[in-house]
Amino acid sequence: MVAKLTDVAELAGVSPTTVSRVINNKGYLSEKTILKVKEAMKTLGYKPNNLARSLQGKSAQLIGLIFPNISNIFYSELIEHLEIELFKHGYKAIICNSENDPVKEREYLEMLEANQVDGIVSSSHNLGIDDYERVEAPIIAFDRNLAPNIPIVSSDNFEGGKLAAKTLQKHGCQNIIMITGNDNTDSPTGLRQLGFSFQLNKQSEIIKLPNNLSAIRREMEIKSILATRKPDGIFTSDDLTAILTMKVAKSLDLNVPDDLKIIGYDGTRFIEDYFPQLATIRQPIQEIARLTVEVLLKKIKGEKTSKDYILPISLLPGGSI
Repeated sequence: MVAKLTDVAELAGVSPTTVSRVINNKGYLSEKTILKVKEAMKTLGYKPNNLARSLQGKSAQLIGLIFPNISNIFYSELIEHLEIELFKHGYKAIICNSENDPVKEREYLEMLEANQVDGIVSSSHNLGIDDYERVEAPIIAFDRNLAPNIPIVSSDNFEGGKLAAKTLQKHGCQNIIMITGNDNTDSPTGLRQLGFSFQLNKQSEIIKLPNNLSAIRREMEIKSILATRKPDGIFTSDDLTAILTMKVAKSLDLNVPDDLKIIGYDGTRFIEDYFPQLATIRQPIQEIARLTVEVLLKKIKGEKTSKDYILPISLLPGGSI
């Protein structure tokens, strides 16, 4: 088996970043540490990768993008805009699909550090605060609280939840519920349900539908929700769940919007072009990408940044209300 940088780090009893520094002769390290790392490399027969050898302290002009699910329509569209914005500024993107797996997320984080990336954008959130605080590369989070010192870019999730509830009320709904994933309420995405509850004076039911369920299981759960709760208004925390809810409603002979009104959240170009019948809370995806890159470049240059950057949302009207 070919030895990895992380194997060298483990054998030498140091961090992957320290191994990378030894390889690239970067930063101050004690002779004892350098010797330990070189001995571990020799013992394991580790060969530094070409990128690490060629950089020799120069900028890699690389940015790592860590996302929990790149097949998700919203994430894939955001990643596309991030890559475009980064390329405009002379950077290439390394896309990492963590699949909500903490092991994958940690290995990607270590890989990006080892390859001396100039910065990282992460929307994954399986690891503890210490993991992200140890990373030396500048990091920007999208919709996640990764660590106290990492800036967060997000849409106004609280106002988005409020607007969804207010819109359903405006259209005469009396029994309104929200279907959301198993979001960590400490992260900005959890504010959607707080805004929703605030608008309805907490007189609403919020049902958590785990994101890791198969499409068939999710369909079964939604069918049970509609049959037992009999809502006339539903707000879902993402558009794909809203589309699935519309499908299930049709199978139950419920007319949308006469019997049931539905509002999603995200408002991607895909929804606007191919599923305009869905009303949804639109996030300004292109502006999110631009702002994220702008803040990341400031951090790379060592300039001061704020902690929170919140962009306004809007309602994308559709036939489902």
